[in-house]
Amino acid sequence: MSGAEQGAAAGGFRVRNLVLLTLFLAGAAGGGSLAFVAHAPNRLLSGAPVRLGALPGEALLVLSLLAALLLGGAFLTPRRAGHWVLGAAAAAFVLVLCTLAGVEASRFAAGAPPAARTSLGAGFWIMALCGCLAMMDAMHRLALAPALRMMGALMLAGGVAGLGAMGALDDLSIAKEYANRREALGEALAQHVGIVLAALLPTVLIGLPLGLVAARRRAFAAGLFPALNLIQTIPSIALFAMLMAPLAGLAERFPVLKAAGIGGIGAAPAVIALILYSLLPIARNVAEGIAGVPAGARHAAVGMGMTPGQVFGRVELPLALPVVLSGLRIVIVQAIGLAAVAALIGAGGLGAIMFQGLFANALDTVVLGTVPIILLALAADGSLRLLTGYAERVRR
Repeated sequence: MSGAEQGAAAGGFRVRNLVLLTLFLAGAAGGGSLAFVAHAPNRLLSGAPVRLGALPGEALLVLSLLAALLLGGAFLTPRRAGHWVLGAAAAAFVLVLCTLAGVEASRFAAGAPPAARTSLGAGFWIMALCGCLAMMDAMHRLALAPALRMMGALMLAGGVAGLGAMGALDDLSIAKEYANRREALGEALAQHVGIVLAALLPTVLIGLPLGLVAARRRAFAAGLFPALNLIQTIPSIALFAMLMAPLAGLAERFPVLKAAGIGGIGAAPAVIALILYSLLPIARNVAEGIAGVPAGARHAAVGMGMTPGQVFGRVELPLALPVVLSGLRIVIVQAIGLAAVAALIGAGGLGAIMFQGLFANALDTVVLGTVPIILLALAADGSLRLLTGYAERVRR
């Protein structure tokens, strides 16, 4: 528990969990002042806001009880059982929010024309985010293993998916957008993952040797990392644009490249740009991981008669693996985000759906493209954290 949490006070009570109190205040401010949902005659027009206070009293009572429980948790003496209760209450709060939004959308849909839309408002998103963060805070204070934290997140996501499967969210605008674009969304997801994977393998094949040489030779590292840092300073869209003309010229000069789909627009410049952006994290973490291997471990391996290749494969790489995996985690999460911008040069992917919504001023289409990107990044981050934790346990 931090000193700020121990020393802070509110209303004569001692604040035990300043994070939870802050999340409650932010959620209350956002939910009380901003629209919970918005109803519009069609997907392109701004909707009339419906605030939280306009919801049925019974629904508000359940939501208020869960919010009061979370608020009380900010002042209670920390107990392990209490953190479990607060985590469950935060998850229930998010699920109740989704249910209420679905119910309100169904109420508006009754008798409304098919083109009418009920969108989630800013107040909903702020409260839902605060609920998710409160759940994460409870899992952090419980010191749960990464696998259990991921399981908790999956259970919450499964609960929301279950509401959708039961039809409770069908009248929300984002559900209608999904129903209309299901096939296109699947294709865009496959394109997005394909771009990331196409960049990942070359990144590892290039970054691993670069990091290894940088760990062995300081002069090489002194030139390598400033150059890779320089690439990181170039905005992504600018780097995509810089690659368009050279690749277009190569495609015209060598028809075999054009036949393979390499040109000034499309996936090729996107993959090359992602590789260039990804080299710094992977090479730096490989170099730091190898440099951090205890000298005694190397000497013992050499004393056992191992060749330099065996020392690297059996001693250095296993000991450096947690640091290397941390770099790989950064690379994958970064690539998932940057691949969305690549839609502007015709690479496709989830960014294409997101930008279609932006250009058409259709907020729910933007959300439809954005949410899978966030979920992909969270899944990749969680999975690599699990692998990193396993590698650290094996190393010990």
